[in-house]
Amino acid sequence: MNALWITLALLVAGFAGWPVTALVFRLARTIDDKADAGQAADADADGGPGWSDDPSDGAATTAAETPAPLAAATPETAATPETPTPAPESPAPAPVPAAAVGTRILRGGAIIGVLERLAVALAILAGQPVAIAYVVAIKGLGRFAELKETPVAAERFIIGTLTSMLWAAGVAALARILLQA
Repeated sequence: MNALWITLALLVAGFAGWPVTALVFRLARTIDDKADAGQAADADADGGPGWSDDPSDGAATTAAETPAPLAAATPETAATPETPTPAPESPAPAPVPAAAVGTRILRGGAIIGVLERLAVALAILAGQPVAIAYVVAIKGLGRFAELKETPVAAERFIIGTLTSMLWAAGVAALARILLQA
């Protein structure tokens, strides 16, 4: 019977932790979006940076407010006496959408998360919670280069790791209590 409880605890800790972690990521993103919207509203109300009716007044402009290049102008607006039509240039590389960049951050995280939760649960069920430090160290060293380069990746790493470990530790501790009863 103990083997059944241990197997069930490992399955719940390892695989049911993914939806929990995804929910925490969504919650964190919602909080960030609300904070960003609040800051943008404050800046707009105060006439802060990025808000200007006249681009010549020296206010900072955002990427969305930056004027389009002359090459992208329509034929009706391009040929005016004040602005000569520039010679055609080779097309610039298309910017990478933010969604595509976000998907490349911390690849393999779902598989690593399952393995991490299994290792944490095994460590607690085996009565060796010190082994959790090894899991954290290995994971941190493996991701160090990505974390150093990208602050967003570092934030996701911390949120995901803490959520995964708390979930796995909670499930394993509950299983251990049930096994001792």
